[in-house]
Amino acid sequence: MTDKYAPRQWQPHERPTMPGSPSTPLHPTPKRLAFALVGVIVALTGGLGNALVVANLPYLQGALGATTEDIAWLPAAYVMTNVSMNLLLVKFRQQYGLRAFTELFLVLYALVTLAHLFVNDIDSAVAVRAAHGMVGAALSTLGLYYMIQAFPQKWRLKALVLGLGTAQLATPMARLISEDLLQIAEWRGLYLFELGMAMLSLGCVLMLKLPPGDRFKAFEKLDFLTFGLLASGFALLCAVLSLGRIEWWLEEPWIGIASAASIALICAGLAIEHNRRNPLLITRWLGSGAILRLGLAVILFRVVLSEQSVGAVAFLQALNLGSEQLHSLYLVMLLGSIAGLLVSALTIDPAHLIKPLLISLAMMAAGAWMDSGSTYQTRPENMYLSQFLLAFGGTFFLGPTLVLGISGVLANPRNMVSFSVLFGITQNIGGLIGSAALGTFQIVREKFHSSQLMEHITAFDPLVQARLQSGAAAYGGVIADPAARTAQGMRALASTATREANVLAYNDVFMLIALIAVLTMLWITLRMIWLKMTTEPTQPLSAASPSTSSAQTR
Repeated sequence: MTDKYAPRQWQPHERPTMPGSPSTPLHPTPKRLAFALVGVIVALTGGLGNALVVANLPYLQGALGATTEDIAWLPAAYVMTNVSMNLLLVKFRQQYGLRAFTELFLVLYALVTLAHLFVNDIDSAVAVRAAHGMVGAALSTLGLYYMIQAFPQKWRLKALVLGLGTAQLATPMARLISEDLLQIAEWRGLYLFELGMAMLSLGCVLMLKLPPGDRFKAFEKLDFLTFGLLASGFALLCAVLSLGRIEWWLEEPWIGIASAASIALICAGLAIEHNRRNPLLITRWLGSGAILRLGLAVILFRVVLSEQSVGAVAFLQALNLGSEQLHSLYLVMLLGSIAGLLVSALTIDPAHLIKPLLISLAMMAAGAWMDSGSTYQTRPENMYLSQFLLAFGGTFFLGPTLVLGISGVLANPRNMVSFSVLFGITQNIGGLIGSAALGTFQIVREKFHSSQLMEHITAFDPLVQARLQSGAAAYGGVIADPAARTAQGMRALASTATREANVLAYNDVFMLIALIAVLTMLWITLRMIWLKMTTEPTQPLSAASPSTSSAQTR
């Protein structure tokens, strides 16, 4: 009887790149195209699940009869369960095989999506979103593996870029198609479309299976204790970052309790891993200077990229522009993301991975700076160029960042779980930090500008008097009482002041984002200059092995 965990005998070109990944046999061209198509479908299915909900929160709030605080739990619940799932998913693939992983999680994804159609209140909706986050974490990896099969070994880096970046196209796509889906079946139209994508993906992977990889016994009992501690800690941290600016940081006692509990749980989980003989997470590798800097860089990138959702889109919505009026801007964002993805795949070079990061930061800084001069008359067409630059930079940096981190995995395959967790956490937590920090900054600056504007609005100012009189005169045909007309004029003036304060606050946000991008670019540049001055030059690795020189990852 053969041992199912016994290593297979692979040809040199077939050997799996990393533990838990599929083998890479030679495929005919039609089959490679089929793998690429399935990879795109699966990756978009995983990304659209959360993007459709985030893009339509105001509509879902009305449909479910929820408050602003309640509806914010929908995207929060998804991220809370999604952020830590790679702790288990990597070992699941290693022990039970890729086919079991593929079919099980796609079936679960379809079942959870089907459950959305029976949601009738906010509590059940949050529970279903949490389940969706758990099973949805598998799809981005699955799409990446299918894309790898579509390319020969010499173009493996291009496959990594395309496989990882395709899921990033889901957000602008969700904003483009949401209006039509809502017209088809109201809020259930979103979930019907998602269910259709899930069933399409399931059919595709059943018809075109991934090649097998090595299997070996990976799980240990202590893994589940670590997962429980770290997943709980990161879930609480995600809840705090998602709800903090809505319920306000210092107002609700649960925010402080959850923050303290998250720190304690995460530290407990890391302490257990640090002292294990066969740890789930290699804490010494995660704590090295190179990996800490890589994680910080990814978080800063995600903070800068929050300009599109927390900045531009929220700004235009604050000016009372509806989703129909923003369609052209969403299309520009989608085109920018696709362009950045394609250019990154065509130009990625393992010997020059820092240059794309600097170009991305420069483009995003320029885009945010261009938006910092917005006024209440700004419309989507005024933001086409800036948002194209931000969208381009947002996908252009992903591939090089992934390759920078994978070098440590190829050097020691035991780092695979650690790197998967690090990349997933920095992507998710970075996005939440960006939304929380920039959203809070916008609120604070709006209060500041409101106070400054109101200080200069006095009844003794002739300009203010003229504005009040013109505002009151506008109601002359419908309100006979002069005092009531004057009150309406005062309210109109106060509304105008609030609008201007919001515009000024968003301009401050755009300028802050540009500053963060410039400082990050300066930090990376100075670090590379220092490394060139203090290290010996090394021979760059070939494109067939997605790695980098030691100097690049220090």
